[in-house]
This record gives sequence, structure tokens and C-alpha cells, in this order.
Amino acid sequence: MMQIRFRRRLNVLLLILVVAGSHAHAAERRPNILFFFADDWGRYASIYADADKPSLNDVISTPNIDRIGREGVVFENAFVPVASCGPCRAALATGRYFWNCGSGAFLNGKASNWKGHDNPMRSLPKFGDAIRESGYYAQKSRKTFAFDPSPRPQRVRSLGKAVYERYGLYVGAAKDQAERESRHDEIVENCRQEIRQVLAGRSEEQPFFFVFGSINGHRPYTSDSGKKLWGIDPDALKGLLPKFLPDAHDVRRDFSDYLGEVLALDLMLGAMLEELNTSGELDNTVVILSGDHGIPGIPRGKTNCYDLATRVPMLVRWPKGIPSGRRVNDFVSVMDVGPTLLELTGTKVPASMDGRSFLPQLTSKKSGWIDPKRDSVVIGRELHFHNARPGNVPYPMRAIRTKGHLYIRNFKPERWPMGDPYDAAKLTERDPLYKMGLSTTPAYRDLDGSLTKAWMMSQREEPGDKELFRLTMYPRPREEIYDLKKDPDQLVNLAADPEYASVLATLSARVDKVMNASGDPRIKDAFDRLPWVDSTKQ
Repeated sequence: MMQIRFRRRLNVLLLILVVAGSHAHAAERRPNILFFFADDWGRYASIYADADKPSLNDVISTPNIDRIGREGVVFENAFVPVASCGPCRAALATGRYFWNCGSGAFLNGKASNWKGHDNPMRSLPKFGDAIRESGYYAQKSRKTFAFDPSPRPQRVRSLGKAVYERYGLYVGAAKDQAERESRHDEIVENCRQEIRQVLAGRSEEQPFFFVFGSINGHRPYTSDSGKKLWGIDPDALKGLLPKFLPDAHDVRRDFSDYLGEVLALDLMLGAMLEELNTSGELDNTVVILSGDHGIPGIPRGKTNCYDLATRVPMLVRWPKGIPSGRRVNDFVSVMDVGPTLLELTGTKVPASMDGRSFLPQLTSKKSGWIDPKRDSVVIGRELHFHNARPGNVPYPMRAIRTKGHLYIRNFKPERWPMGDPYDAAKLTERDPLYKMGLSTTPAYRDLDGSLTKAWMMSQREEPGDKELFRLTMYPRPREEIYDLKKDPDQLVNLAADPEYASVLATLSARVDKVMNASGDPRIKDAFDRLPWVDSTKQ
């Protein structure tokens, strides 16, 4: 064991020395870091297309995202620790399981509830702060996560602010083609300006750490923007949707608009890469891409523990330190990003972090499986929409995803997983908000308002769609287990099948082990009480 630790430390030291060369100011020559972390970006990019498994990745082209993977590393099994933006970002910032992030464990955790209680989110070390304190010029833009950026010098402020617009909503609202092109160019220029500001803010030879958090993938979308702005024909998606969704035209329209926002992410990334290349900084910049969870507004997507919710892209490029053209199977979590970047920059990793550095996977020359022990991730969820259920109670889940299986434990199976039906029975497809899917609040509030939600609710009693609606929206059993080789869409729960009793017991024990080792408050149902929620009404 000591020998392994020594070799690992030696590898890290050699990596830093390679970057620094023989120059005296080694610390100043550490790599820059661009962390492109997009809201609601699931595992969608053309580099994830698989000829043997037709998918939605077959109908899009993302050359800039693909470049990062082609010239670096593609992680095949990257997951979030929780498919809800606030808790995921709390876990990312602290490197801890979301359930140990105090108010950060919930999307809408009330600060007032924590009066008189110790709130770990306030005191836990944040990896972005540690990187800044190690000498980096640290900045962030748009929707990111907790850390304090470096002060911006006057020379940066004089450049003017990069006025960011969400691509589909902004360009899609143009009156004609000329205005559409003008708005498109504005967004590209804004992305270039983001990089110019970062480069202008640092001192000579100081490395930068920049987090860019686009919210393109977050709803709402401009209706039919996927087709109008990006040429993604909804009918081209026929047969490619997850099997737990109806393959209906309106659902395909919804996915088309979402995929258009993925193409907008690719456009933005491309502008930033071009600006870094022009400045001569691209090849000494670690570019890391990922998202905070999967597609919103889709049953079994965002706020769940199924793959559509939790599997995300993870691609990293750095020619000076990362061998290129590799695809790695080792499981990684977004929670691991902080420890990885700290180790890469030679910064001490706080003992409080649960995440594990995947620097060995980055610096290896191998593809496939590198560390057989990285064979799973543990995932969970508590509260998303604050009043999705009477009493504001959560829908608690813990899960473990391995190569072959997904195991989910639903601690409160009597509760509605996507929120109570509330006024669902009063809505009809004549209701304009209901039909357009613009409102979350009438029913099933943990599922964002969307065209898919509206369509499925309008068809919820139809013979062909009734079972899919019940499968995705109705209460679930206490335990679920899926054989991913036989059932990649996670349709058939095998928890009651004697053939899977041993696998279920093993995975359940592994979840228990992580919960106990980390002191998960759910063990004592603490999340159903103050300070997390202000009511215990069931």
C-alpha cells in the first residue's frame, strides 16, 4: 500500500514538473483550467454515438465537444451524485455527497430554517477557493457553484461586460433571418469576450481557473427552435427515444428543441476554444466538459436516479499532460472533479472530500478499464421542488449504478416520486398552459413544465399510453433493480425476481455501507424535519 501511495505521489510530482519545465517560476506555469459546466446537459454529443446502439446522439453533430474527447479523454461512465442542479453543484463545490452539504442538499433549502443549526455548506472548504488560494486567477460566469472569484482589475472592467443570452430563447425570438444572424453573432462574441476578460484579468504568466455555466439546456425553450434554428427534424428522432416514453410527435419535438440547445453549447465552446487558440493559451489549458444532470421536463429524467437523469458527459483535453484519443470505462462522478483538479494543480485535497481524484485515469496511456475498483457510483435525491408534496416533504432515494445493474431504494414508497397529482384531474388539453407545457405548478411539480409533460398528461387515460404514464409518474416500490445488459432502458424491475435476490442484497449492502460511512442524515429520517424542511406533515 505504501509503495502504491509513493508511486502515485511521484507521478503527480512528475506531472507538475513536466508542466513547469526547468523554469524557476514553476507555480506560475501550471496549466490554465476552463471548466465548461452546463446546466441540464445530459450525455448528448456526437462523440457518444455508438454504431451498435442507435440513439439521439446519431442525429446531432458537435465538432467542438468531440474535439475535446478526440484530443483528450472521453469518460464513458460519468454520473452526477444527484440529478438536481443545486444539490449537484453543492456536491461539486465541496467534493462531498450532497446529503452532507447542509442546506445545499435541497434545491430550495431555506436559509431561515438553519438559524441555530450548524450549516455545513457555509463552512465546508470549496475546491474553487483552494485553487484560487494556490495562486490561480479564479473567475466564474453564469450558473456555476460556490467559490469566491478573484477580484477583477480595472483593466477587465474597462472591457465591458459580456452580455450573455440563452441561445434558443434569444435567437429564436428574432423577427427575420437578418436579425437571427445578428443575434447569433452576438452570442458568439459574448463567448469570446468571456475568455478575453479572463486573460486580461490575470497577472503575467499567472494561470487561470474559469468556470463557464451555460443555462441553455434549462427550460423553457422556444417552441420548435430545434428544427427552425438547427435543422433537427423531430421525425428523425423516431425510434430513438427511451422506451419508457411514447414515441409521439410532440415528445420528439420537445427532444428536438433540447438537442438544439446542445448544439448551441457546442457553438459557445467553439468560440471559447478559438479565442484561447488565438491567445496561444489553448494547449496549456485543461479543458473539462460536463453537466449537472440530464434532460429536464421528461419523466425519468431530471430529479430521478435512472440513467436519463444521472448519466452526463465528461471529456477532458490537455495536450501537455493527457494522452489523447482515449475512451475510459472507469466510473467517475461530478463530485470527483474537485479532488482531480486540486491534485492536478498540486493543491492539497481537503480531508472532508468524499470524491476521488481521477487524475490517474487522465494521465494513463490506456483506454478501457484502468482501475477495476472504480466500478460504481452512488447516487441519491431528497427534495427538489419545494412544495411538490403536502408538508414540503422530500422524495428520498439512494441508488448505486454499476456496469451491469442499477439498484434504487425508495425510502418513502407511499409518496409520489414526481410530486402529488394536486389539480391534475381539473386540467384538460384545452388549457393553454397545460397544452404548451409552460407550467410546473398544477401537478407533479418535481417534473418541469414541458411539452412532453403536457402531452403525456393529456393522454394519461388512453389505452396506448396509460401504462407508460403510470410507470413514470405513479408511486414506486421500495426497491428497484434493473439488469442493464438485458434492459438498458430500465423498464423491468426485477426486485421480486428470486434470480436477482443475491445481486439485490449485495448492492443494497453497498448503499448501506456508503450511507453509514458518510453519516447520511437519511438513516434517521432527519431530512423530514428541521432544519431541512419546516413541516413533518406526511
